[in-house]
Amino acid sequence: MAADLNIFAIAGAKARHAVERQSIIAENVANADTPGFRARDLESFEKALGRVKTRLGGAAARVIMIDSLGIAAPNGNTVSLEDQMMRASQASRDHDIATTIYAKSIAMLRAALGKSR
Repeated sequence: MAADLNIFAIAGAKARHAVERQSIIAENVANADTPGFRARDLESFEKALGRVKTRLGGAAARVIMIDSLGIAAPNGNTVSLEDQMMRASQASRDHDIATTIYAKSIAMLRAALGKSR
């Protein structure tokens, strides 16, 4: 039974990952004009989860540098606002997915207990 409730821990971790990723993306956007600033992101939730499963005690997602597809600005900045907006949209979707999984799991538990609300 306890293993079945692991879905809550995973959904919570995915939501926290999305929030942290959104924060890093906001920093990137805020530094879009800062000379020499290199855009950052978090490794994917799936990679972080894989490391937690293979490592005793787990580990948080790592912040990584983004490989810029284009050329850096003349001032050395690698932030692409278009890329950051796409990443922000993905982080928002990931958060929505995590909260939906959490809410649906609660609803299933309530239904199993005979409580509709």
